[in-house]
Amino acid sequence: MKKFSSFLSCIAVGALFGWLAVTPTVAETETNSPASRKSPEWLRNGVMYEIFPRNFSASGDLNGVTARLDELKNLGVDILWLMPVHPLGEKSKKGSIGSPYCVRDFYAINPDYGTTNDFKRLITEAHVRGMKVVMDVVTGHTSWDSVLLTEHPEFYKKDAAGKIHPPYPDWSDVAELDYGNPNLRHYMIGMLEFWVRDFGVDGFRCDTAYTVPVDFWESARNELEKVKPQVVIITDSGARPILLSKAFDMDYGGNLYATLNQVMSGLNPASLIRDSWEHTQEQFPKDSLHLRFTDYHNVPRATVRFGLDGALAAQVLTLALDGVPMFYNGMEVGDATESADPALFEKMPVFWQAGGRQPLRDIYHDLIKLRKQSPAFTAGELVWLNNSATNEVVSLLRKDAKDEFLLLLNLSSRRVDASVELDNAADFKPVDVKGHAGPVDITLPDFHLNGYGWFIYHRSVGK
Repeated sequence: MKKFSSFLSCIAVGALFGWLAVTPTVAETETNSPASRKSPEWLRNGVMYEIFPRNFSASGDLNGVTARLDELKNLGVDILWLMPVHPLGEKSKKGSIGSPYCVRDFYAINPDYGTTNDFKRLITEAHVRGMKVVMDVVTGHTSWDSVLLTEHPEFYKKDAAGKIHPPYPDWSDVAELDYGNPNLRHYMIGMLEFWVRDFGVDGFRCDTAYTVPVDFWESARNELEKVKPQVVIITDSGARPILLSKAFDMDYGGNLYATLNQVMSGLNPASLIRDSWEHTQEQFPKDSLHLRFTDYHNVPRATVRFGLDGALAAQVLTLALDGVPMFYNGMEVGDATESADPALFEKMPVFWQAGGRQPLRDIYHDLIKLRKQSPAFTAGELVWLNNSATNEVVSLLRKDAKDEFLLLLNLSSRRVDASVELDNAADFKPVDVKGHAGPVDITLPDFHLNGYGWFIYHRSVGK
């Protein structure tokens, strides 16, 4: 019980870092859920990149995204997650611009972002480069000046006095939809089909999916697969195995994200990451797919929270773990412009000339390349290794029948001298990563790591 209690405390603290406090916790999850659905290989083997269109480029539009597709392809990205591209509500908006998740018209493109033709061109150009496009959709609520509220007020939840209300008191800029109305369900499924059929999007990241009944998502899945068999649906909810049974291909992995934040903030030992991962393995069916991320649109940048070296170390972990690693736009240059939560409601363009003593783009490029070239990372086994510095260091193996990769990662700012429990340690050789200095004067199983330091080793075990 001690481990489980620590894990629950981690989830609670996750809210401090912007992870949605209203997301169900592990205590509320379903047990003995059916097996998870088999997601397409392009998702399982992919690297995702989240784009906030108004902040991604100086122009703040869709063409600004299209112009940088070659850079993203060169980095190793093959799945683009576009935050909502719809027109924003003006009534009761937050900040000077408003949240992209406060949608006025599900069938339109935000005129500040461009036209429907600009969106089609972005998707076409991404496909030409072998990249997939996942569109962010908001299905649980709309803006207060939504065309849907004007045309179909019966689609909204009402209180005892017959007044439409927000999903939660502090979500004052949006009005809650009522999925007890079958006509709303029909409307929303038709909307999703529209973007797949007419624009060619490859899937959806579903914002606040937990506010919408699971059976709606299962129905939407069935209809979308008739249009595009390999469509993917990703939920931003964590800790609900049932979501990955029939409806969703992947969840947000929010538990591990909250745990990592706690560790990086010095509130808990690095060993809690292993505890969190193992608890999720027990909770979810085998082969369930989880998003791995350290930075996203709802929190201050990782470089602000952890410093440049700490942000790199945290992202190295996501690239070594199972699941799908994600980058938030600007991570590859150490961008720190979004230093506070109101970034969601304002325009804060990525500073692409950012940087520091770590050549982040080169490092991430090589790590992504290593991950893609080595099935041990995407289809192999993950084995946690004991080490003598569990307060600071994470040690693990990714392995298959051909290769074994060892990661030693210091998640603290302190230098650590320690050893790892590892068979045939002398067989492991350092992996060269451009821009990252390899180990010096180290003979495994002993090692030393500077603050936020990390090394990757490899050995061949088969042909």
